[in-house]
Amino acid sequence: MERSAVPALTRAMRIVDALSDAEVAEMAFQQRRAQNGSDFLPHYLQRVAVISCALRAGKDLRVWSLAEPEQSEAEIIQRFFDGIEKFTPQLVSWNGGGFDLPVLHYRGLVHGIQAPRYWDMNGEFKWNNYISRYHWRHLDLMDILALYQARASVPLDELAKLAGFPGKLGLSGDAVWGAWCRGEQQQIYDYCETDVVNTHLLFLRFELQ
Repeated sequence: MERSAVPALTRAMRIVDALSDAEVAEMAFQQRRAQNGSDFLPHYLQRVAVISCALRAGKDLRVWSLAEPEQSEAEIIQRFFDGIEKFTPQLVSWNGGGFDLPVLHYRGLVHGIQAPRYWDMNGEFKWNNYISRYHWRHLDLMDILALYQARASVPLDELAKLAGFPGKLGLSGDAVWGAWCRGEQQQIYDYCETDVVNTHLLFLRFELQ
């Protein structure tokens, strides 16, 4: 699973209604830079633009994206959790526990998304659920390879290339917002799907250990 984010417009604060989306985002970036020197917004101020997935069932592998503009953010997130409801898959991510899933939690809460199976921690899910860090129903591959130590973590792109896989192609994460503003959504989808494929390839290598 992989997703790309653009800043969530903080219009609920009722102080930015006269500004364009780009102006609102720039204001948020400037505030963030003043706080810690980074443009990167906190999880709850992210907005989901695309969720890219790889689904492996037996010998079949499908890679695709749930994406705007055909769907709203709420529809994208609901479709993702509907897939979990339908298939109960093992989720494999790279830093999904540290970023992707918390963003989906916050944005799902904002939109009133229903995800009963994902949040289930009872019965058969008591000892293997999507929420607990040390359960493998959600396997954060970066987290486990680093032995849950942040100082030992490695970027997906670098490890993928070391393992002989393509790594990132085209965009980098810090270029996503600019691409979105230019209307280059397809490039964002391609970037996210490439990350998904790299994660899948590293997971296959991990399964050999």
